[in-house]
Amino acid sequence: MSISRQPVKALLFDMDNTLFDLVGAQISSCHKVVQYLGQDDGDELFSYFLKPVHGFESHENIRQYMQERNIPVDGNFTVACTIYENQKLAHITPYAGVTETLQTLRDQDFPLCIVTDAHSRDATLRMERSGLLPFFSGMVSWDMAGAKKPSPEPFLTALGMMQAGPEGAVFIGDSPRRDIQPCTKLGIRTVYARYGDRFSPTREFRDADFIIDAMDELPAILAAL
Repeated sequence: MSISRQPVKALLFDMDNTLFDLVGAQISSCHKVVQYLGQDDGDELFSYFLKPVHGFESHENIRQYMQERNIPVDGNFTVACTIYENQKLAHITPYAGVTETLQTLRDQDFPLCIVTDAHSRDATLRMERSGLLPFFSGMVSWDMAGAKKPSPEPFLTALGMMQAGPEGAVFIGDSPRRDIQPCTKLGIRTVYARYGDRFSPTREFRDADFIIDAMDELPAILAAL
C-alpha cells in the first residue's frame, strides 16, 4: 500500500490487548472467581463475557453464570465481583517491548493519546497499574466520547484533544473492526497490532497501512513516514 508522507502530529493507541493482555487477565480472574464459588470452569465463566448480552466488562455476566448454576447470589455476588476486579487488575502487565517503545516515542517528542472503550475510571487504573500512564498526554474513554468504537466519535474526540487532523495522526490497535476500519474511513493512518488480536479467526487482515507483531516494530515504521 502506498502511504503519503505526512508529519505525524499524534499517535493514537488502543489500550486493552494493544498495550497489555486484558483478555488473559480476564481469564485468570474468572478462574479465581469460580474457585471462590466452588466451581472449576473458569473458561466457561469467561465465555459469558464474550456473549453480546451484558457487555464485555459487565459484572452481570458473573450474576448470570451464578444464577444458571443455582449458586446463591446474596453475599456471594459482591465478593465474586471484587475478586474479579482485583485479580484482573493484578494481571495487567505490558506486553514485551511496550514500555521501552513508548519511552523511545516520548523521547522523540511524539504526542501520545489513548482511545479506549473502557470507562475512564477503569482505564486510569489499568494504565497506572501497567506503569504506562506517564507516557500519555491524552486519553479518550467511552464515557468521555459518548460512544464506543467503531463509532467515529472517540477518534474525532482524540484528534480534537491532540489538535491534529486525520492526515497527521497514526492509530495503533488490535481490532480490525473497531480500530483499523473506522480509522481508515476517517483518513487516519493505521497500524494493526496483530499480536494482540484475540478474536479474528486467522489474523490475516491486510487492510491496515502497516502490521506489527510486536510493539518494538513501531519506531521503524514511524521513522519511514
